[in-house]
Amino acid sequence: MEKDPYAYTPVSGWETYNTPEHAEAMESLARRYLEFLSECKTERETVAYVQRRLRDAGYTEEHNGGAVVRPFRGKALFAARRGTLPLTRGLHLISAHADSPRLDFKQRPLIEQPGVAQAKTHYYGGIRKYQWLARPLALHGVIVRRNGERVSVILGEDPAEPVFTIADLLPHLAQKQNTQTVTDAFEAEKLNVILGHRPADKGAEDKDAPKDAVKKHVLELLGRKYDITEEDLVSAELQAVPAGPARRVGLDAALLGGYGQDDRICVFTALEALLSADAPQHTVGVIFWDKEEIGSDGATGASSRFFQYCVEDCIAAWQPEARFSEVMLATRALSADVQAALDPDWQDVHEKQNAAQLGYGACFSKFTGSRGKYGASEADAEYVGWLRGVLNARNIPWQMAECGRVDLGGGGTVALFLAAYGMSVIDLGPAVLSMHSPFELSSAVDLYATVEAYKAFMESC
Repeated sequence: MEKDPYAYTPVSGWETYNTPEHAEAMESLARRYLEFLSECKTERETVAYVQRRLRDAGYTEEHNGGAVVRPFRGKALFAARRGTLPLTRGLHLISAHADSPRLDFKQRPLIEQPGVAQAKTHYYGGIRKYQWLARPLALHGVIVRRNGERVSVILGEDPAEPVFTIADLLPHLAQKQNTQTVTDAFEAEKLNVILGHRPADKGAEDKDAPKDAVKKHVLELLGRKYDITEEDLVSAELQAVPAGPARRVGLDAALLGGYGQDDRICVFTALEALLSADAPQHTVGVIFWDKEEIGSDGATGASSRFFQYCVEDCIAAWQPEARFSEVMLATRALSADVQAALDPDWQDVHEKQNAAQLGYGACFSKFTGSRGKYGASEADAEYVGWLRGVLNARNIPWQMAECGRVDLGGGGTVALFLAAYGMSVIDLGPAVLSMHSPFELSSAVDLYATVEAYKAFMESC
């Protein structure tokens, strides 16, 4: 059937990239991405991975070359590659976030309840609490000893190691829970991670078992493994995250499943684009933030001045006569964040014509916010039109989307913090199914199309 020249229909990425060459490149990219997801389950691990790959590619913390990287407190990172045009022509910037919803250990986490030692947690970001029960969990993070030494912790990922879990209430005793709302039925203070069960051995002189003997044994094990005491946990950042590697999903292996794809899929694709893009005309940059899932506050969040300081240093080194405001007003940016994919079993919460679909390329979100666009940063029509042209010129599949029906949906990204500088900015990222769950799903073709889209943006003038 002849295509209607006046109608618009999004194009499937599977049709666009239906060649052996694309299939081979897509397979290689998906394999590397699954390895990245399996390795990087915290913002610290993600930033360390990015920093390692950039340094291998010649990026340094000095500005005397054309490629600079600046990590910040192990949780945020800025990198820039100098272009041939002056900085006053603006940056081409991609911004993503490295944090994901999880369970954080409290400052004094260890308790003993009948039969088990547990860790008290405080959930981070928007989770559905019941999804974290009765599943294998691993511990990732750092512990800082009294003398300032930092100890890295990864427990529960090696198949030879034990995992951790949160017990769920058996259905025989859950009649009351079954009549409650999801919010009331699952209490945050009961998200206690089981750490151990065996009590400490009695000493030769002891007549009675020690108080809190299971907790004591857990502390002994931690002390032997990491040379820490219970007080050291006060200065620790320990996260309970889903245990195990990211996996292929489906008989055709076309879906990619794993924890933390919101928003580490955008970190990975932006990094791949930065490392593979041809020599740019505009200076190109990436910035990877922490704290997006809880409002982007704090020193390592997008509301901080870290980005400003990094750009000011680039200006001082590469074009000292330029004004920061001049650079910002000429900058074009992508807020690289995922979009909610049309859920096949819950289609009624979406407005289908404006919903993202798996397999149709990266999604532009002209605005975020909620209910009347509150909290939104809305891209202007001129910028949307320019970006359409950039992607269409390379036959890269893309789609427009918003997060759910008008009175139901909503969400925020870092776009509004970038827009505050006066730059042009819009959200662009792949669709994700089961977002914010411990096992999110993305499409292998969307992963590939997103790298291509980010490269096109970086290479454009």
